[in-house]
Amino acid sequence: MNDMDFSTIRWTAVLACVVFSMISGSIWFGPKTFFPVWWKAIGKTPSDRPHGQPVTWGLLIGSSALQTVSMALAVNALARHGGATFVSGATTGFMLWLGFVAPASLSNKLFPGHVQAWAIEAGNHLINFVAFGAILGAWH
Repeated sequence: MNDMDFSTIRWTAVLACVVFSMISGSIWFGPKTFFPVWWKAIGKTPSDRPHGQPVTWGLLIGSSALQTVSMALAVNALARHGGATFVSGATTGFMLWLGFVAPASLSNKLFPGHVQAWAIEAGNHLINFVAFGAILGAWH
């Protein structure tokens, strides 16, 4: 069986992951949590506040869906080679975050000196990737 078999993806699980990422991101980057610190860390002032931008939200949802579909393929490959569970899915999410997301995003923040912003962003990605893997592994 091909490890890139899109017919094995549980699309309801993908949808659940996308919804999770929108909720977790809203909490993580809320006005009472990390948004004010993150906004300052990227060099913005309170007068630079973002406005609701449909294109931004569309790209955000699309990128979350793409991440989740990619994660689903990884978890499905894991399932064919020994089994996918909540724990193995969460571990897969963590390792993908640790090996790809964290270092790649860090390299984008080092030169402009936005390491604090990276830590906040990477923390959100960590939560999402572990949750995506756990949801997809459990749903498998």
